[in-house]
Amino acid sequence: MRPSAENPRKSEATVTTPGRFASGAIDLGEVKARAEARQKNHEAGPASHGIATSITVTMDNLENEVLRRSIQVPVIVLIGTSRSPVSEQLRTDFTTLADKSGLSFIFAYVDADTTPDVAQVFGVQGLPTTIAVAAGRPLADFQGGQPAEAIEQWVNSVIQAVGPQLEGLPEGAPAAESVAPEDPRLDAATDALNTGNFEEAIRIYEEILAEEPKNTEIKQARDIAMLMSRLGSTPGDTDVIAEADADPGDPDKVFAAADAEIVAGNPEAAFNRLIALLTRTAGKEKDAVKNRLIELFGLFDATDPRVLSARGRMASALY
Repeated sequence: MRPSAENPRKSEATVTTPGRFASGAIDLGEVKARAEARQKNHEAGPASHGIATSITVTMDNLENEVLRRSIQVPVIVLIGTSRSPVSEQLRTDFTTLADKSGLSFIFAYVDADTTPDVAQVFGVQGLPTTIAVAAGRPLADFQGGQPAEAIEQWVNSVIQAVGPQLEGLPEGAPAAESVAPEDPRLDAATDALNTGNFEEAIRIYEEILAEEPKNTEIKQARDIAMLMSRLGSTPGDTDVIAEADADPGDPDKVFAAADAEIVAGNPEAAFNRLIALLTRTAGKEKDAVKNRLIELFGLFDATDPRVLSARGRMASALY
């Protein structure tokens, strides 16, 4: 049975985050088994002709052009259908965004009608479903439609969260040049991130920061690793946002919800939630909330208007 297409009138999307990937992990075993059965020259073919900003996914290119590519840059996968106007609009918007992205991410379209086996690998329940994949794993997803502005914000959030930690595109790709890190410890940190060993990556970044306390890039990398570590420890069946909404005075629940909102591309909601908690706490708890806000601010450009606004409101809540 193929997933049902969304009602075109439905405008609200359900957004989930890494610990709450709607259908579980991608079935890598099946993908690898199929990949090994293909001829080597066919498997490597697409990569020899340059890197496209947008692709159509089949079982033949799923491993190379989605899973392996996501080790280099984030891959945004849309599982859709021409039966849904919402799906078609998403496809157009993502294609346009990818074309002007400078290969900071790749857009991958899965036609659930013509390649239902690919849709089944992702285990989607409804169409359209959008999934961000990084380092071969689902990072965040949402179902339904979103305005173009919201899509761009969500994609930018994904890129900011994991893009700097990925390998980058191979030399010669038509994208901005990346400079290989001189410090070999950064390679070790990247390897740790790619294998999900966030604590080791954090340890390496802390070691570097002890020597270079003003290195803002390393500090941001550490904060991203800390965020990913927290998200990875959240049980998959936990709706952290609903729990925080039901108990807005519980710091642990609010912290978990704020992390989820950051990765889902809604930093304003995360900042608002934490600033509201500032008014309910005192002493060490208040300091912890302030420190978490500062940490999350560091994931964005210092001149980001959302950060500037939140910093002002944080100051008012503190004093």
